[in-house]
Amino acid sequence: MAEKKEKKKCALITGGSRGIGRAVCIRLAKDSDYHILINYNSNKEAALETLKEVQQAGASGEIMQFNVIDAEVVQSALTTWEEANPDAIIEALVNNAGITKDGLFMWMPKEDWSSVINTSLNGFFNVTNHLIQKLLVNKYGRIVNMVSVSGLKGTPGQTNYSAAKGAVIAATKALAQEVAKRNVTVNAVAPGFIKTDMTSELNEKELKAMIPANRFGEAEEVAHVVSFLISKKASYITGETININGGIYS
Repeated sequence: MAEKKEKKKCALITGGSRGIGRAVCIRLAKDSDYHILINYNSNKEAALETLKEVQQAGASGEIMQFNVIDAEVVQSALTTWEEANPDAIIEALVNNAGITKDGLFMWMPKEDWSSVINTSLNGFFNVTNHLIQKLLVNKYGRIVNMVSVSGLKGTPGQTNYSAAKGAVIAATKALAQEVAKRNVTVNAVAPGFIKTDMTSELNEKELKAMIPANRFGEAEEVAHVVSFLISKKASYITGETININGGIYS
């Protein structure tokens, strides 16, 4: 009888073209044997740049365009990819796509509330829900959700973002218990102030004063933790939220 061919193992990183997402793609390229799937919404150029760095790090990869907000588009993009790659399996998922629309709640337009909730929370549902059954059949999987210090302690001016990330933290804890028997772990990583495009508008000098470590973090520092949680070494860690915030009380 012919031996069953082992499937090509892949890791999907949503919002993988820039910032923390890019750092995670590159780190996984260095630390793991995964074929890296770099999801992006609109910035193809940035996604291709990430792919180049993934390949330079010695891994294979490809870019994958879809907006996590749109359930039908997510379904269609992932199904099309699965049909084209019957010998592959997405074994690791990093739900990193997220946006901020900061402002005081009193003056917050409904669109700013909805778009932030849709991207982080519904995006988590749309991608994870499509893949979870396959991970359970596979009897192995790693899911890491990118959350935030805002989801733990709440940040003024970010009621929408705090609500979205807080919800994903709760979902992480619940889903982890549902799938643990099948060797699927679900964890969250909660960065504080990290140097990325998303924080480039912030007054770093002023904000450093409230961070015990007295600096902003680097995207690479977050990526190392994600890489560990995705590795086999982290198989007994699930339902956890790991803070990477330089000591900000959370």
